[in-house]
Amino acid sequence: MISEEPTNKPIQWFCFRWLKEMSSRPKDKVTAIFRKLFARSSTKNGEGPSRQREPNNGSPARRLLRGCRDTVSPAASSGSPSLTSAKSSRSKTLEDPPSSKTVRARRLMKEYKDLQRIQNSRPDPVFSVELVDDNLFEWHVRLLRVDPESDLYNDMTELGITSILLHLIFPENFPFAPPFMRVISPRIEKGFVMEGGAICMELLTPRGWASAYTVEAVIMQFAASVVKGQGRIQRKAKGQKVFSRRTAEESFRSLVKTHEKYGWVTPSLADG
Repeated sequence: MISEEPTNKPIQWFCFRWLKEMSSRPKDKVTAIFRKLFARSSTKNGEGPSRQREPNNGSPARRLLRGCRDTVSPAASSGSPSLTSAKSSRSKTLEDPPSSKTVRARRLMKEYKDLQRIQNSRPDPVFSVELVDDNLFEWHVRLLRVDPESDLYNDMTELGITSILLHLIFPENFPFAPPFMRVISPRIEKGFVMEGGAICMELLTPRGWASAYTVEAVIMQFAASVVKGQGRIQRKAKGQKVFSRRTAEESFRSLVKTHEKYGWVTPSLADG
């Protein structure tokens, strides 16, 4: 039985009147009304006249739910191959940074091209560079000009020496480590040039090196220090040591140990 109708709630009053009206109608008419309502809902959800009618199995509500499920397309999988491959490629890029050899090659190629361009653009360049046996990691540098007011310049002019030949070797972790540089010819005494042509210069040590330093800066620093140290051309051979790369490396290791102990000051003669 329908209870008394509410007086203060419009929605409840409407539902009450509609249910009361339905209860007063015959059962078959009420069923027909519900079928029409479900038929309209099916049409809105894509079940029009052009669509083949399904067998009448189940209630109208179940057929309506079945039609809704048919119109829903599956969501795109979060693990699709393209998305997965993109993520894996990004992860690989982050996990595999460029190797030290690649960094060294790129840096040296850029510097070599820059120096070649500089020396070709000037009629009287300060120095020239060339690769040793086409090896990008081993250079020959010819210092063509020194201070014309220095004794070293007078010695070179007197002996007909036109340049100072330097040999540079770049380690695998360049530019984060300094190159090894030595004088090949002529033999220079003093001027911070040591046995075998090793060069006593803080810039060339791991402690004094910075990755921002360029090869040009290294060469110009040597040109200044060899004059400041009163370098002279050695006219007579002294001692029995061979002027070689091995001798230069031994001398350089020794000076690095000395300066690590005393700093970049001149130690006493007793300390070597």
